[in-house]
Formats: sequence, C-alpha cells, structure tokens
Amino acid sequence: MTAWPGSNPASRVVQCLVLASVLTLVAVDLGGAETGTVRGSVVVKGQKSNADAVVSIEAPGLKVTPAPEPVKIDQKGFRFIPHITVIVPGTTVRFLNNDPEPHNVYSPEGRYNLGTWPTGATRDHTFDKPGVYTQLCNIHPDMLAYVVVVETPYFAVTDSTGSFEVEGVPPGKYLVWAWHEKKDGLEREITVEGGQVLDLDLVIER
Repeated sequence: MTAWPGSNPASRVVQCLVLASVLTLVAVDLGGAETGTVRGSVVVKGQKSNADAVVSIEAPGLKVTPAPEPVKIDQKGFRFIPHITVIVPGTTVRFLNNDPEPHNVYSPEGRYNLGTWPTGATRDHTFDKPGVYTQLCNIHPDMLAYVVVVETPYFAVTDSTGSFEVEGVPPGKYLVWAWHEKKDGLEREITVEGGQVLDLDLVIER
C-alpha cells in the first residue's frame, strides 16, 4: 500500500485495516490470463480542474520494474513540466534546466537538495521508497511539482476532463487509490475481470 503523506492519523488507521482485510482476500492472477481495463473519471470537489489526480491500482505482491532510462522532468518557463510524475520505486528522475537562469531542486519529504545548476545542465535523483515528494526550487519559490512513487505498475494521471484509463490489469481484487495535491485522497476496493472494462466514478471530497 502506498503511504500518502498528508493523510490524517485516523485515515491511516482505516487504510491499514482495509489493507489487512485485502491481504486475506486478494487473489491476483499473474499467470497469463486475459487482462482487464480500469477506466473512469475523477471529480476533485472544490477545485476548478479535475486534472492531475493520480489513480493507483494496488495489491500486495505486485511486481514493479523501474524504467531503464531516467524519467525526465523539464524546468521550462519557470515551471516543472510535467506537474505530476508517477513512478515506481527504484526509478531515476532527471531534472533538466531549459530556462535562461539557474535552477535548484529540493524536497522536504525526501530530505534531499540537488544543488543549483545552469541552463542546459541536469541533475538525477533515484526514488527508492513509495510516497509523495514535493519538488521545489529555492531560487524560484513559485515553482512546484510532485513525484508520486507507487508500488504498482498500474496507475494513471487524469487529463483535463478528469478521465483516466489503465490497461493490462490482471484479474483479481485490488485497492484503488485516488490522490490529488489539494486532498487526502480516497480508496475503494474493486474486482477486475479478464477481458472486461471496469468503469469507475471517483469523487475526492477530503
């Protein structure tokens, strides 16, 4: 289960209890059976846009493989692009400065500071543990992004309409987590069937 920083203690207790029950129930078929698709929409209550919500489909024991090459986050127009990056543990992220001024990257949750580098230069950082990591620049305080590290290969980030789609999910029982930078998020138990499409309407209220 991915640990989402910012959740209150009561929420974390509920998450642990839910996962404990799922540990006895989950039966994910990883033996080559026909896979399913999970798709749907996310509504983020109180926000002008439903974009950039993370949807993660999780179960104990899922195998994750880091990308063979660094995942790139651009620093351009004094913004981090993309705003939300989702990866699995062990993935290296490469920050590239495409602005005419020096940039920096640091993260309070990750307790790292990559220093300052000039136009055209890069810095790499490998994320080993699941969680949500704020990305900031101490030279330009308006710059903000998030790296979300999940212990599952099945995830998506919602588009401008709040829509998402995750293909290739093996049949079985899962926990769906939906997270947004302004909210604690939500959880839901689902069952994926081979060759079927599961449609979800998720509303993040808190």
